[in-house]
Formats: sequence, structure tokens, C-alpha cells
Amino acid sequence: MPAPENTVRRSLLVASAVLLSTALTAPAALAAPKPSTSPSATPPATMSTVGGARLGQPGTQVNLASGVPVLPKELSARSWIVADAESGEVLAAHNAHWRLAPASTLKMLFADTLLPKWPRTTEHRVEPSDLAGIGVDSSMVGVKENETYTVHDLWLGVFLRSGNDAVRVLSAMNGGIDATVEEMNAHAEELQALDTHVVSPDGYDAPTQVSSAYDLTLIARSGLQKKDFREYSSTVTAKFPGETKKNKKGEKVRGSFEIQNTNRLLAGDYDVPVYQGIAGVKNGYTTNAGYTFTGVAERGGKVLLVTVMNPSKNEHNAVYKETAKLFDWGFEAAGKVEPVGELVRPRSAAQAGARPGPSASPGEAGGTGDGGVAAGSKPVASAAPGGGTDGFGVALGVAGGALVLLAGGAFLVNRRWPLPDLVRRRSRP
Repeated sequence: MPAPENTVRRSLLVASAVLLSTALTAPAALAAPKPSTSPSATPPATMSTVGGARLGQPGTQVNLASGVPVLPKELSARSWIVADAESGEVLAAHNAHWRLAPASTLKMLFADTLLPKWPRTTEHRVEPSDLAGIGVDSSMVGVKENETYTVHDLWLGVFLRSGNDAVRVLSAMNGGIDATVEEMNAHAEELQALDTHVVSPDGYDAPTQVSSAYDLTLIARSGLQKKDFREYSSTVTAKFPGETKKNKKGEKVRGSFEIQNTNRLLAGDYDVPVYQGIAGVKNGYTTNAGYTFTGVAERGGKVLLVTVMNPSKNEHNAVYKETAKLFDWGFEAAGKVEPVGELVRPRSAAQAGARPGPSASPGEAGGTGDGGVAAGSKPVASAAPGGGTDGFGVALGVAGGALVLLAGGAFLVNRRWPLPDLVRRRSRP
């Protein structure tokens, strides 16, 4: 007896969904390559399509039209992205999925993974083994063995001074480097940051350690949902515990010293003014990575995320200057430019929101299992804001990683992700 027509059709749709989902995820699921460190290196012809097919194409992706400002001139970064932090819309990008060495911007993933582990008042006495294996010429905050620090102190060291010593101590508290790396890689996969492969939790150069402008932006967006993450990444200066010493009376005393955030758009520099509306996030530098930076800023009710990786300009603060230009462009273009892709939700949130709500129109519940956009599909811009408690927007309808095909096409529901109020909006000269 032949199977009913509806059953056959459903089976074909599911089979097609799995095949297409597998095809879209395959490029990102391969073993991490060595980062492209040669100045003459070019992006791969084929990159991940997570977030949209155009984001997997090399070169600059932007929909210029009447009323849309022209992109800034003299952008030298190998890779960059401008995205709306709330809606997840990618306004423009350049080699967004190029897998490059991330440097200390990878500490955003470290923080997003480990921040929930301990109350900030938790204390830890540093053992010599905690500081073993720190890379040569690493950035340090000044953690000393046999001294006791609070978790709050250590996170200030991570965010403000990019201290690899603080990262090592927190990793030791978490069961060691290997356990921490494993958790970070698992968390990256959960976030659908599939370009990212962690080898060293502090971002220190290591073979096969890579990320991308797209992934770093996803990671920052996730971290910014955490109050402590927002607070630490927006702190300009703080006091850090010093070393215990004996005073003239022979009494043991422990002072403190001031540390300043190395994010130049937040703290300023001789040739870089504080960017108005900046509220974090994280910068980095290594020999292989060059200068990298992810920032979040707010202006006129809009919150944007910008990631810039490895400007070729031979000047110390080029990464901040190019980021500032892209922020300026993004705030002017927001609401005028048609997005070229979007930031996907974590897998668990996407799965939780897979079923269409009562207000969803037919065909609006589908999406690719890896967050990629099927050829020819477009976000549905008219969808109502999503409810629930998962806190994530850009509602990609995903069920068990399979693509749901409706009426012969794939559709996305673009819902807002309300970014919690940023902790600092004060303007500074």
C-alpha cells in the first residue's frame, strides 16, 4: 500500500533539510587551519555561511543605495564587521568569516564561559603552579604567587590589563588549562561561533588557534548579556592588589596600584580620543594576529557592535581609528541600509524558539540549522518582537539542527534581542 502523499512529502522535506543543513555547516566544522599570518595572504574563496550566504563571500559586503552613506575610505583591516547589537542585523562586513588569529579578543569567550562560575567575592590563594606556562612577552596585570585575590580582582585584571596571569589563575580554579579550553570550545559551538578554535584560553598565539570577525562579534553579543561582563569591559580604571611587604615597623602590609583599560576608545590615547558612547568590549595584540578589537557603542538609541581584525596600516592605533570610522558609518547607515546577513542565536535558544508563535505567518518559522541563510531567502523584517525568557533575538526557527522547508523556500524571522542597558553612557572629553 503506497504511503500517503503528506507522509512522503514530509519525509522528502526532512531529508532535504538535513542535507542542506549539513552542506551549510560543513565548511565551518572542518578542523581549524593555521591562522593566515602572511601580509600577502588572501581570504579563502569559500568560507562559512553562518548568518547569511553573503557573509561567506570574500571582499566587502554592503548594500549601497540612495541615502546610504559610502563606507569609510582607507580601511586596511583584513576583516571587519558592523552589526546592530539588538536586532542582530549585519549592516556591512569585509571577509567576515576569515579565520584569523584572534589575540586577546579571545578573552571575551573566556569570560563569557567562566564568569558565571564564582561569586565575585570568592577568594583564591595563588599557587606557583597556577602561573606556570605563561607565554613569553605576555600581557600581565601583576598577579603574585602566594598572594590571595578575589575573583573580582582577577576579572579586572583580565578585562583592563588583558592579564594572561589572571587568566591562568582563573583557569587553575576551573580545573586547569585543558578543562578550560574544552569548555570554551564547547561554548563557542553553542554560540554557533564555528570559525573559532581555542588552544590557549588567553589568546596567546598557538598553532590552529583561530576565530573570525563574525565569531568575535557573536561572542561579544553573548557576553554583553551578563551584567558583570558589561561592568568589567566598560571600567576605565581600577585598583589592583599589590604584593604583601613588611613596613618599617616590621608589619605586613599590602597596598594596591592603579590599572587602566587598554581599550583606547574607552580610555583614550595621545592620538585617539575617547569615542562618544563607547561601552566596551576588548582589544588584543600578538605577533601573528596583529591588532584586533571588538567594541560596542550606543548613539541615538542604537547599539552597534564593530569588530576589526589586523589592519595593515603601520601605526599603533590603526585598529581603533578604523573601528571609530566604522562606528560613525554604522550609526549614520542604521535604518537606511539593507542588511547583508545577521548574527545568529545560540543553538539552545534557536531550538527553544523553533516553533512559530501564534502571530507568525506561514513560512516564517524556518531557518538553517547552522544559522546560515539559504540561497534566495531574506529576513522577515516585519516580525513582532519575540517574547520568552531566553533573551535572544534574530529568531531562527531551528529544530534539532534540521532545516524546515515550507512552500519550497526557507524563511527567517528577525526578532529583536533587547540588549540590557549598558552600564556607562557618560560622555567624556
